[in-house]
Parts: sequence; structure tokens; C-alpha cells
Amino acid sequence: MVNVSSSGNGPFSTERGRPYPLGASADEHGVNFAVFSSQARGILLSLHEFCDQPAIQTIPFDPLLNRTGNVWHMYVRGARPGIKYGYRLECDASRQQAGCDSDIILLDPYARLSCGGWRWNDPYKIKRDNKWHTFRLAQVIRDDYDWEGDQPLAIPMEDSVIYETHLRGFTRHESSGVQHPGTFRGLMEKIPYLQSLGITAVELLPVTDFDETEFNSINPQTHQPQINYWGYSPISFFAIKAAYASDTRDLSPLHEFRDMVKALHRAGIEVILDIVFNHTAEGNYEGEFYNFKMLDNRVYYITEASSGRYLDFSGCGNTLNCNHPVVRDMILESLRYWVTEMHVDGFRFDLASILGRGRDGSVLLNPPILERIAEDPILAGTKLIAEAWDAAGLYQVGNFPHWYRWMEWNGRYRDDVRRFIRGDEGMAPALAMRLTGSSDLYQDDGRAPYHSVNFITCHDGFTLTDLVSYNYKHNENNGENNRDGSDYNLSWNCGVEGESRDAQILELRSRQRKNFLTILMMAQGVPMMLGGDEFGRTQKGNNNTYCQDNELSWFNWAEAEQNASLVRFVRELIRLRKNMPMLHRTSFVTHEVQGLPEMVWLDERGITPNWEKMKNLIGLFYPALPNHSSEDLLIIVNSERNGYKFQLPRPGGGKSWHMTVDTAADAPADIYEAGQEKYLQNQTLIEIPAHSTLVLLSR
Repeated sequence: MVNVSSSGNGPFSTERGRPYPLGASADEHGVNFAVFSSQARGILLSLHEFCDQPAIQTIPFDPLLNRTGNVWHMYVRGARPGIKYGYRLECDASRQQAGCDSDIILLDPYARLSCGGWRWNDPYKIKRDNKWHTFRLAQVIRDDYDWEGDQPLAIPMEDSVIYETHLRGFTRHESSGVQHPGTFRGLMEKIPYLQSLGITAVELLPVTDFDETEFNSINPQTHQPQINYWGYSPISFFAIKAAYASDTRDLSPLHEFRDMVKALHRAGIEVILDIVFNHTAEGNYEGEFYNFKMLDNRVYYITEASSGRYLDFSGCGNTLNCNHPVVRDMILESLRYWVTEMHVDGFRFDLASILGRGRDGSVLLNPPILERIAEDPILAGTKLIAEAWDAAGLYQVGNFPHWYRWMEWNGRYRDDVRRFIRGDEGMAPALAMRLTGSSDLYQDDGRAPYHSVNFITCHDGFTLTDLVSYNYKHNENNGENNRDGSDYNLSWNCGVEGESRDAQILELRSRQRKNFLTILMMAQGVPMMLGGDEFGRTQKGNNNTYCQDNELSWFNWAEAEQNASLVRFVRELIRLRKNMPMLHRTSFVTHEVQGLPEMVWLDERGITPNWEKMKNLIGLFYPALPNHSSEDLLIIVNSERNGYKFQLPRPGGGKSWHMTVDTAADAPADIYEAGQEKYLQNQTLIEIPAHSTLVLLSR
């Protein structure tokens, strides 16, 4: 045991400690600190009573006593939960040339709670080399949160309906009417609304710690500094974004997030986190130093062997070395933490194809980290959703390594449905494939329709209203001369670019929105909708609002009241989907049940289509099957510029066709509530207008 003098609290006595687990582990007598670094010549533990004050004590790790292999560890007797800490490295001349700086205090990669970023848009910074740098310390925690029996909901994937939203933007606007806008507690106040929609899961953009003030650009419209609003620039994979909490004292951010999860679970809603294991906020050689760069640059990042240059497959300056054993362990520990300690139900992995790259950046056939996540017993049952591409051109939709566990954001679904609805010729076969779960992508390797997460819009791109209002992106306010954001939008403005007062244009746009929503909810697979699309949220044609922390990105809840008929349409669509067992298929293989096929494709003549000569007009018929469904379901989609007569199949059991969805009709006749469906006078022929979708049920 070594006694170390203290300039403040203490003196603390230190012992050898243990190398596992990494991070800070508190018990009744002190705290064990353990950190990995194979490159450090020496490490010092910097202890702080307050985040914004100098260290009360700096303790060097003895490289003989306090090191096992490449893990530096020390037990500090007398240290208590609540104490803040960081690490400083002893840098030799060669590492100083590479940017190592002994004065920089590094954040523990395994910190469960950080301090320094408590207030949104006002993080704590320090001045070094005449520049201001973001500063974080870790905080030792030991808590006994009462989950009150909370358990995972384990909603089957095929029954899921996902709602993607930004935590802050969801309630930041003054129209939200919540007491705690822009916070976890603010979202809790909106749970009744989410519950009324019928969605089964909320997917939150990143909520781990990031620096929203990292940009050095100016909004050309407001002349205010640009903000990293989305948060796809992680400082930590464990620590919560404290500024998203209404109370940032002590353990409040942790408890507030847990309160939110617990409340959502009570409402029958799962929590999926968008998590970024492809890069960090440290950027390239010109970027910040938070931890990984100095602790072990070539372990944590993919670098060129000869030069040490960062290989950038993320488009953000660096690429996390996901298949190095040390990084694999960190990723697994992070996921287990969010599942066991924070009770989340699943993850969406940003640029997940990077997790399939090897230590030299090559694409691996069987990536170890993806297999470990898929087969990890603690994560069994957790929803795993891959964004199956990266920023370097690797596109793996339908081919992502999966072990029958990984779901995928189906970018092909998005593109094909957009092209069909805007009227591109010859898209009926592609739409048929997407409506039935994308068997061309997922059947050949043994997956099911529910491995496809279907979406029309997401945070990255146009909103649904903008998709039918703009042919081109309008990102001038991002300060990049409209160069940022995708030019491949597959959108159609219905005749006028942007805002319009033309009644015919507005009616067509309304119809197109409902066409998209209906196809999304009537397709096999897991539907994901962008939050705010249900009431027509617009970003004025900006398809890349990553830096727009303002009304362009925030939900204006007054629009939910103004467009209440659209909210009702979405609510009833979700209800309809939930009540139709034939839309929740778990296999691509179709059978006949007592002589009836499970699904039938029809053209306007009511016969099997000639796929090579099809109009963009198609019908999908699900007959009522014994012990499966008491109702026949018919979906008819027409994206042609003309209306047509469609020959109706005969429903079984002497039943009659009833209209339940007609996207060409005005509310409330655009969708009928359960039991109120409209009887069709003509049971053999129906008119389907141009640019419209019909859904019929038998009664």
C-alpha cells in the first residue's frame, strides 16, 4: 500500500488494484480504476472534486505494481462515488510528435457518466494552444435505481412498428406544451400521444455523449454558430448525453433516462437506440483528443500500417477498429450495459458495414464482432438493426452478415417505392417484391420478411411532406453552398417546387403522402416511420438537417392539430395493420390452405399479371384462411396518371367487399374505423383513380 499526499480531500491510499473490469468500480471502501493502453509509457490518475476545478490529487500508476499486461489499474482507498477523474499520459518525444500531450486529461472510455457537457450548446471547454477544446471528466457512480419490476417487452419483430425521432427535437418547440422541453422527461410527457398512434417502438437518434458545439461554421441565415444537432459524433459509447436531462445533478441524467424507458415500457413501447460504432468525435490527425487517440491510437482506429494515416470509411475523419479484440470487447460491454443497466430493447447500428471491416479496412466474410453481437447470450432477444452500408461505397443491403439475427434498414425498399409512387415506368414488379418482404434480398440466405426494416423516410433525407414537394434539395442554410446531402432523392414535387397554394397541387401531395404511408403499413416486414411525418412536418426542402437546431428540425405540435386528419389516417393505418394477421408473415414460403392460396397477384383484369407488360397498377389479394384470418384483404395501388377500372376477386364465404382505405378520398372517407367500413355497391368492378391506393376488406 502506498500513501499519497493530497492537495484537497484525502490523503487517499492506493493499492495494486485489479485489471478487470475496465473503468471505475466502486465498493464500500474505495474505487478500482482500470484503463487499457499498450502505448503509454506512464499514466497518471487525475482526481477532481468538481468538474470545473483543478485536480485535488494526481496519482501516478506504478508500471511494475499497477499494470497487468496492457491494462493499468489501481485501487484508491477512500475514494467515493461522485468523485470525478480522468487520465493523463506521460509522453516521450516520439509520441509528442504524434500529438501526445501530458497536460490533456482524457475521458475514461468506459465512463458511465461524464461531466462537462451539462447544458445544451454550452459545454465546458478549456483553453490550450490558444484554442478552446471540449473537456470531459468521468464520474464514479454506484447507484441502486429501482426498476420496479421492469422487464423487456419482447415484442415479436414481425409485429413491430418503429417511430424514429430526435430526442431533443421531439419536444423542443414551444408548441409541445411540455414542462421539460427537449429532454428525456419531455418525451415522457408525450407518451400518451405515441401510445395513441399505436407504434410499438421509439428509435432515438444518438443519446450517448457528444459535443454539439464542435463545428466552426455559421448558419448563413441566422448568423449563429452551427450545432451538431443529430449527435452522430460520439465522445463516449457508455456515458449518457447529460444535456438531454432536465436535471443534471449527480445521477439524475441516468435516472431520467431510465424513468423514460420504464414509462415507455409501461405504455407498451420499446426503446431502440441509434448507436455509432463506426467513428468517434476525435476526427483525423487535426481533430480533438478525448481518449482513444492518445491511449492507443492504432488499436482503436484503422490506420495505414506504413504511415499511421487514418483510413476513413465513415466520412468523419476516422474509422473505429471494430474487429480488434480490445475494441470488440468494448463494443460488447457497451451493448450489454445498455441492455442490462438501462433496459433498452434494441439498437440501430449507424453505418454498420464498418463493423464488417478488418483491422486493415478490408471487408471480412465473417466479421467477428458481428458474430459476437449476434450470438451473445445477454443480447439474445435484443433487436439488432443494421444500416447496411458505409461512407466508402460498401453497400450490403440483402447481404449483411447476419447469423439469422440481424435486421436491415432496407434502402432498396425506400428507393423502389419512391420510384413507383412518383410514376417511374415499369416499377410494378419491384413494388410487388417490396410489398411481400423483399424475398430477393432475404430469402436466399434463410432470413424472414421481418428482417427487412421498411422505410420511406428517415432523419437522413427529406421528410415525407418534402418528398412530395421538392424535386431538389435546398440545403443552403447549412453553410456548404448546397453541396451537402444526397442528390439522389427520387422525389416528385407534384408540379411546383416547394410551397404552393394551388388546390390541385396540394390535393395531389396529400394523396401521395397517404399512398406512401399505406404502402409502408401494408407491406411485409417491419415498418419504420419518421417522426412528424404523421402530421406533415416539413424541413423546407433541406434533406440534411444535421446542423439545424431550430424550428427547421423541431416538431411543431400546432401542425398536429392543423393536420389532425392525417394523424387520424396514420393511427387507423397502424390499427389496420395490427389487426391483419396476413401482414405479419414469418416466412417467404407460400402454401395453399384447403385449396386457397395465401396470396394472389392481380392485374386490373383480375388475372395473373404479365409482369413484363404491367402498368404501374397492381393488386395484392390475401384470401381469408381457416384458423388464420376471417377477412379477405385486397390492396390495389395505382401510380399511373390515369384512373382505371379494376376487376375484383370474389371474397370467400359469401362475404362482401367493404372499403377501408381510399387515399383519393377526403377525410374521413380516406380511411374507415374498424367496423365502419363502407359497403361497395358494385362487388365486381371498382374505379381506382390516378395516383391512389385502395384497401378493401370482406365482411
